[in-house]
Amino acid sequence: MPESWVRASILIRINSLASGHSGVRPIIINNMLELLKNNITPMIPLRGTISASGDLMPLAYIGGTLEGKRGTIVRIGRKTEQRVVTANVALEASHLTPIKLGPKEGLALINGTAVSCGVAVLAMHEANNLAVLAQVLAAMSVEALCGTDESFDPFFGNVRPHQGQIESGRNIHSFLARSKLVQRNHGLEEGSLRQDRYSIRTASQWLGPILEDLVLASTQLTIECNSVTDNPLIEFDLENPGRTRTHHGGNFQAKAVTSAMEKVRLGIQTIGQMLFAQCTEIINSKLNNGLPPNLVADEPSQSWLMKPVDIMIAALQSELGFLSNPAGTHVLSAEMGNQSLNSLGLISARYTHVALDVLSQLASAHLFTLCQALDLRAMQLAFLGAMKPVLIEYTSEILSDGEGLGDFHASLWKQFTMQLDHTTSLDSDQRFATIFKALQPTVLDFTTSSSSNTVSTVKTWSARCATQAQEIFLRNREVYLRQPDASGILGAAGVRLYKFVRDELKVPFLCTSMLRDSNPGALPCPHDTPCQAECTDKDQPRPSMTIGSYISTIYNSIRDGRLYTPVLECLAEV
Repeated sequence: MPESWVRASILIRINSLASGHSGVRPIIINNMLELLKNNITPMIPLRGTISASGDLMPLAYIGGTLEGKRGTIVRIGRKTEQRVVTANVALEASHLTPIKLGPKEGLALINGTAVSCGVAVLAMHEANNLAVLAQVLAAMSVEALCGTDESFDPFFGNVRPHQGQIESGRNIHSFLARSKLVQRNHGLEEGSLRQDRYSIRTASQWLGPILEDLVLASTQLTIECNSVTDNPLIEFDLENPGRTRTHHGGNFQAKAVTSAMEKVRLGIQTIGQMLFAQCTEIINSKLNNGLPPNLVADEPSQSWLMKPVDIMIAALQSELGFLSNPAGTHVLSAEMGNQSLNSLGLISARYTHVALDVLSQLASAHLFTLCQALDLRAMQLAFLGAMKPVLIEYTSEILSDGEGLGDFHASLWKQFTMQLDHTTSLDSDQRFATIFKALQPTVLDFTTSSSSNTVSTVKTWSARCATQAQEIFLRNREVYLRQPDASGILGAAGVRLYKFVRDELKVPFLCTSMLRDSNPGALPCPHDTPCQAECTDKDQPRPSMTIGSYISTIYNSIRDGRLYTPVLECLAEV
């Protein structure tokens, strides 16, 4: 077992024995504390308990360590200077005397749910963190898709007052504060959506029940952590010692742990389903509201940047579907029929950790995708800002001033942006020619003339606009790739996560050329921003980076907890 699992088990067993109902001497509890203080950790097999009469086998290794048994193998010391020795050697090195167990003490040590519970509470902590991260990612998905915050208006929770829905709706709505990408869609324009698709529109209704299940699971595990779970138990009457009673029962049955873990694991799968739906929608140019296919910053025919991510997340979500199946339904009778009911609590907790790891990978891929999409949005806004005055200028040159010209410019701009969204799969040399060819009839209609000279003028206008638009587009792309920064358009939560990924983790806005490696062991540019111009050390050897390695960088920040600093800052602001 991982060292953290074992240490958590020892701590919870100490807490249980300290209640005074297990019949152990204080020295037992003190020596267990010394194991933690001296970094003595038994090496316990990962499998082998059904968590019915408690976790007999794993707890026996803790008991064997206290006794200094030569057959019990332990780790001693901190990770950087850790040794593997026998229990007697570890106790001697720490100046601890092996325990000689008295009546009831052996049973009190090995009979209980501490291992199942210890492993479960660590999973619970991770699940709670990932649930908060999922809400931040949902908000960032709204931004990436230029969705609306209307879906998270408090009114929805007021008329359907599930606490989880109210909480997640409030959080996501707050996370979107100050975002310049959030839209209010009225559905009046041709081809526009009045409502967002379900992956973002129903995020609070989807996540709400999960949050409620996580609260219940946390309550179950908190009670279990502070319970006495061995057998038999002793009831003391301090005023009348003669009335002390011994109770024989089944507090060692860890079904409460199993119940908590099954809820958590199903919640993990459900969170994953939402992230998967959002991520595939963002990658798909048919659904993502004007982003290029596969979120390429290059010409679409020359790059399939997010194709491996799209495949990867399908594999991960499929695995989460398998892992969401209950473990507690696979009970077999054990110990010659005595343990005919057994909780399988530790098995359930173990698989919950596996599911959490898979969800962490999925969340990492989604966050990577989101940052790429948000940079593309920022790059497009910069292009539109540069293109609009040029289009007005060129159009004004072929049209006479008159009533309605201002409205026409506004209408033409709307059609241009709509065509821009509909042609994201075309390379720039084809894209703008196609767009302005499609706009020719609109300009001709406004001129109220159908002479050959007018048609020729409009065709010339079309070609000129297409050429200039492509030049502006390519120049804008080159400038943005040198110094990408989408932080100015993002909401309260999105800006924190985006900056963390870009500035702290050094995961860049990608174009395909940055992943091509003609010089093995080196990248085109060693700077923090890989597309920086006038690089003087292009041939300096450095590790090659891939999409997978960038996603792994984000994944590692989830697993070691660094990512949760900005995530919890987002929550604190709410």
